[in-house]
Amino acid sequence: MTTRRLLLVKTSSMGDVVHAFGAVSEAAAQGWTVDWVVEEAFVPLVAMHPHVDKIITIAWRRWRKRPLRARQEMAAFFANLRERAYDCVVDSQGLLKSAIVAVLARGPACGFDVESVREKPAALLYASRFSVGRQHAVLRQRLLLGAALNYTPGTAHPRLDRTRADRTRDVLLLHGTTWVSKHWPEAMWLALANMFSRAGYNVLVTGGDDRERARAERIAVDGSVLPIMDLGELAAVISRCALVVGVDSGLTHLSAALDVPTIGLYGPTDASLTGPVGAHAVSLSSGLACAPCLRKLCAYRGAPQVWGEREVEPACFAELSPERVWSQAQQLLAVRG
Repeated sequence: MTTRRLLLVKTSSMGDVVHAFGAVSEAAAQGWTVDWVVEEAFVPLVAMHPHVDKIITIAWRRWRKRPLRARQEMAAFFANLRERAYDCVVDSQGLLKSAIVAVLARGPACGFDVESVREKPAALLYASRFSVGRQHAVLRQRLLLGAALNYTPGTAHPRLDRTRADRTRDVLLLHGTTWVSKHWPEAMWLALANMFSRAGYNVLVTGGDDRERARAERIAVDGSVLPIMDLGELAAVISRCALVVGVDSGLTHLSAALDVPTIGLYGPTDASLTGPVGAHAVSLSSGLACAPCLRKLCAYRGAPQVWGEREVEPACFAELSPERVWSQAQQLLAVRG
C-alpha cells in the first residue's frame, strides 16, 4: 500500500498539543504516516505519542525575540520542513503564523474555515478549508483531520499508551497556571491537601518559578514539592498517581490523556470547550452568572462570594469548594479501586 504522509502543524501550547493526540491516533489508524511541527518546549510531549514518525522542531517563541541571531536556526528549520513531500498538510493551530508554516511545507495546506479559525486571516492561506463550529477542542481536532483526510472521526478518549508502574497513593496537585483568574485560591488548595493527607494519601505539589514554588511549599505541608522536571519525567510521575487535581492547564490535560483519574477546576474558562478529556477525567465548573468569562483578570463586581468565612477571589471559585472537590475525588478513587 502506498504510504500517505500527513504533516500536522500544531505548535503550542501544551494543552493544545494534547488536544490533538486523539486525532493523530485516528489518522494513523486510517493509514496515514504523521509528521508534526511543534514548539521546542513540547517536543518531549509529542515524542510520547506512538504514532508520530518525525518531529519538526520550531522555536518561534525564542526566535521572535532575536530574529537576526536566529537566522541560521530558522533556515535549518525551513530546510527540514521542506525535506519531505506531503499528501496533506493540516494547520490545526489556526493562527496566521502556523498557517504560514503550513503553506511553506511541500503539500496542499488545509485548515479551519474563516468561521472556525482562531485568526481569520489564516483561513485565506489554505488551499482547502473546513468548518468545525464551536466544539470542544478535542472534537475540533478530530473533525478537522477527518474532513481533511476524508474519514469519519471516532469518539474514543485521547490516550497515551505508556508502560507504567503500579499506581501509588500519591495525589498530585497542579496549582500552576498562566492566567491570574484561573488560580484556585491557595487556602482551598491547603484545605484539600490536608483532606488527602488525613486519608492516608501522599500529597505531591508541582513547583515552577520562585513564586510558584513558594506557593507549593505552603500548600504541601507534610507532602512533597516536586523538583523541576522535563515533561517526560513529569509524565512518569503523573502516570503513577492515584489521582490528579488541577486547574485549567496543559498538565491537567496530559494527566487525563495518561488515563489517570483527573479533576479539572474551571472558573473563568469553559470546560465544555477545553475541559480535560479522558476515560477517568471530570471537570468541576462554576455556576456563577458571569462564568465562564474567559478573562485573564477577574472583573467580578457583585456581592462577595464566600467559602467558610473567607471571601473568595476569583469569585467564581467559591462554588468549587475543597469539600466538593474531595467528594468528587472519593468517587473517582472508588471507581478505580
